[in-house]
Amino acid sequence: MSQITADLGTMVTAGGFALAFVFGLVAAKTNFCTMGALSDIVNMGHWGRMRMWMLAVAVAVVGTSALSYLGLVDLAKSVPQRPLLPWLSLLSGGLVFGVGMTLAGGCANKNLLRLGGGSVRSLVVLVFTAIASYMTLKGLFGQWRASFLDPWAINLGERGWPDQSLATALARATGLDAKLALALAAAVCALALAVFVFKEKRFRSHPQQVLGATALGLLVVLAWYLTGHIGHGENPETLETVYFATNTRTLESLSFVAPLAYGLELLMLWTDKSLHLSFGVASALGVVAGAAVYSLVAGKFRWEGFASLTDLRNHLIGAVLMGFGGVTALGCTIGQGMSGLSTLAIGSMIAVAGIVAGSVATLKVMLWKMEQE
Repeated sequence: MSQITADLGTMVTAGGFALAFVFGLVAAKTNFCTMGALSDIVNMGHWGRMRMWMLAVAVAVVGTSALSYLGLVDLAKSVPQRPLLPWLSLLSGGLVFGVGMTLAGGCANKNLLRLGGGSVRSLVVLVFTAIASYMTLKGLFGQWRASFLDPWAINLGERGWPDQSLATALARATGLDAKLALALAAAVCALALAVFVFKEKRFRSHPQQVLGATALGLLVVLAWYLTGHIGHGENPETLETVYFATNTRTLESLSFVAPLAYGLELLMLWTDKSLHLSFGVASALGVVAGAAVYSLVAGKFRWEGFASLTDLRNHLIGAVLMGFGGVTALGCTIGQGMSGLSTLAIGSMIAVAGIVAGSVATLKVMLWKMEQE
């Protein structure tokens, strides 16, 4: 591997770690959690953390769309925007992930944050999520996914769509110029989210949540720029234009389920010289490191285990469901819920709808069982 290739790969992985470190620091400080936000709504009718998540998405949409509008990144090559729309995989994977993250007490990102705070329980969850994720990428679960779910797809490319973004749908429906359609779609989506977010006085009076959400959204944008612009160049060995240090071999932003599988593979096959530290694996490590620094500085680091065998059972089942669902839906609450939505991908909207539905249904069942007891 040439020096140029090595330098670009190192820059992308180091940058991914740095961005995710800040993400972990901010998320731990502000208690950012998608499942927790849904739980707040179902159990208490409180929308504070959900408004924070929605603001982060709005910021990510504006920033990512600006990168695309200016030609700094080619989002059509990203996984969320590929013109093949595997709607059944996205929906069912999202549903399964939503159930799993609720049983496991949080999504992959939340468990990475808890691991940084000393949770051995989250370490176990992450290991089992990584195993299930790897099985869904290349193992038994992957065979099921490829045989029964992925074939149910709509090939938008055959209909002349360059990607599956909402902006492209608008351009095709109205005849608008592609760039104008992108600007209009991004503006409408971001404005709608911002209006809903800031209409609540209580949220407006919490600058920590506002600033935290803004920072998290910007980190998603910077990750797209890092992998899609800085890390995009010519490989001197093959003379091909490639994206360096990404597992998908294209531009990526923050996502944490598949990277757990690739991290496990790297540990298990460490001497395999074809495997290298990637942006995704480095970003997962960065979240843990950022959360660890925050918990140590704030005096919140605590060793934590399982409360009971029932607790262990629920977390293990949830971890396996998260691993399968996250890969099948092409992302988690961060990978699809923030990074995917920032591209205005229709598939990301389907996946997020599934995640929300699965989590809310599970929360309601859990609440019903508690009331019965």
